[in-house]
Amino acid sequence: MMIKKLFRTTVIIVTVAIIGGSFILESRMSIGKPDDQKKGLVTYADGRVKKRAGKSADWINAEINSAVNSGDRLRTYQRSRAELELIDLDVIRMAPETTIDIIKLYEETKGKLKETKIDIQEGDIWANLEKKDSSVKFDITTPVAGAAITGTVFRMNVKQDSTTELKVYNGEVKVTNAPEKLQPDSQKTFQKPHEVPGPQEVPGPKEVSLDEWVYIVKNMQKIVIDNSGSVLSYGDFNATDPDEQTEWVQWNLRRDKAE
Repeated sequence: MMIKKLFRTTVIIVTVAIIGGSFILESRMSIGKPDDQKKGLVTYADGRVKKRAGKSADWINAEINSAVNSGDRLRTYQRSRAELELIDLDVIRMAPETTIDIIKLYEETKGKLKETKIDIQEGDIWANLEKKDSSVKFDITTPVAGAAITGTVFRMNVKQDSTTELKVYNGEVKVTNAPEKLQPDSQKTFQKPHEVPGPQEVPGPKEVSLDEWVYIVKNMQKIVIDNSGSVLSYGDFNATDPDEQTEWVQWNLRRDKAE
């Protein structure tokens, strides 16, 4: 009887341990991984990071593991930074004094596309985005330009006067001064996307033009666009450049390597 009783007790303990272990494992696996309803999570927040949901006028603290959804606005303050992880394993990081609007987040269109659109009001973001297929549309816009993302690592900086700089570290990004036309068939609307032969300087600031342009920015290339939507420069950059040695860039490279 004692042996049987001991055996039953052991079975009960083992069973509880298995169930408990499964629960712990499942909980750990779910931490930091957005579900379809949340669509995104704040996976890192250092300093003052705020979020405003939809049409709400209230700014709240963007806590780690708090949800990010369509319609949200996020802001980092001085000496603050944040990281967002989206459901397709896309990562967006925000430097200090950056404000972004999540216009759409994996929303299904009438044409069955999964569409995401993020608008950078001001500041600096680092994006590490998974490769996209033809069923996914991922755009990032600024006041003067828009970028269609197919899966890449890049950095985009928007200054107070809306001057925009895009640097691509891996992959390629299609950039245009007509962001409202960033559609899958946009090349039919204006000049076919093309590369400018070799690194070159584009003429400096000029009067606003109605001309629409598209550039393909590839590995270790950058483009600078002034606040009138004109291209200031386009060409290569190097990992040894002083701007690439900043703590912000090095921190992002370490985060990417660790993931």
